Amino acid sequence: MSFQAYIDNIKTKTGKTPEDFKKLAEKKGLLQKGEIKEGVKAGEVVAWLKEDFDLGHGHSMAIYAVFKRMKEPDTKKDKKK
Repeated sequence: MSFQAYIDNIKTKTGKTPEDFKKLAEKKGLLQKGEIKEGVKAGEVVAWLKEDFDLGHGHSMAIYAVFKRMKEPDTKKDKKK
């Protein structure tokens, strides 16, 4: 599955975009000014996404990758809608 397919599936399942998850992670104290806070590990983010949004490990890691800026979702797709 491609990275974008993970992002698309997450939006279908939760109704949320990566930007929505960034805002929620800020409120939860996992991100600060758009960056992962020092000391926050992938496992903590994955556990939150599994618990609160019923995402699987791979989908949760896709969101973590966005947080770490390892990957960027295709935002052009969302703007066309």
